[in-house]
Amino acid sequence: MDYQLFAKKLETISAIPITAFHDDLSVNWEGVKENINYLIEHELEVVVPCGNTSEFYALSIEEAKEEIRRVVEYVNGRALVVAGIGYAVPTAVELGNYAKEAGADAVMIHMPVHPYITSNGATQYFKSIIEQVDLPALVYFKDPNVSDDVLKELAPLEKLVGVKYAINDLPRFTKLVREVPTSHNIAWICGTAEKWAPYYWNAGAVGFTSGLVNILPSKSFELLEALRANDHKTSWDVWEYVLPFEELRAKYNNGNNVVVIKEAMEAVGLTAGKTREPVAALNEADHAEVEALLETWGLKTTQNL
Repeated sequence: MDYQLFAKKLETISAIPITAFHDDLSVNWEGVKENINYLIEHELEVVVPCGNTSEFYALSIEEAKEEIRRVVEYVNGRALVVAGIGYAVPTAVELGNYAKEAGADAVMIHMPVHPYITSNGATQYFKSIIEQVDLPALVYFKDPNVSDDVLKELAPLEKLVGVKYAINDLPRFTKLVREVPTSHNIAWICGTAEKWAPYYWNAGAVGFTSGLVNILPSKSFELLEALRANDHKTSWDVWEYVLPFEELRAKYNNGNNVVVIKEAMEAVGLTAGKTREPVAALNEADHAEVEALLETWGLKTTQNL
């Protein structure tokens, strides 16, 4: 495995697909397949099943495994599949080794959601999983109370190819990137999508995650190309265009993150279904805002189809 080359492949958009559900909240695997094919048809090069926009923590372990296996099957070599894994170390390792057997290209290790966590403990958590799973690994880092020293200590690990950084403290991120030697070949990825991507990019990020690609991939790619070309005007024009959508997703301490995507998809005739507990459907005002944005974007809603 050429880990340096693999890290270069992450210098793009990391698409976080939704997990489609039926009305009874069972997984709609045909809907998942439609969603993955939509992403691949729109030329997404990195797909991350079992990410947070996939409602990872609302899936059972068996459902998470099946999602990884099915997404690998649906992608069929047309993009990199980076499988989200997490929970306790043994569970994360189990999911990671399953991902390897299923044919995933890498794993993304979720930030621990344990109620008690120390920085030294987080270092050992990520290191244990990386060492026990024989795949390239990305760390999803989003707890502001955990020191960036964790990432500095992990950076020399050969299998660590990327960090999805999701703490919107730009001076902190900038300092971290500058202090980790480039020889470690870490792909720094903005983990908070298009709203924050231009800021992260100027601080050293080389890619960004996106849930927006499930509904409007053209704008995500327009932003990526503008950032690559150092085209500030276009970057900020796209940023302004998608900002209301991303801000709606960020409401209620990011509680709207997934449901806004899903209701927008359903409104334009894509298959997404409901969200599982603990996320409810959008309230009337937020749903009306989603439909107004779709109309502004020129996307037909099902009422107009």
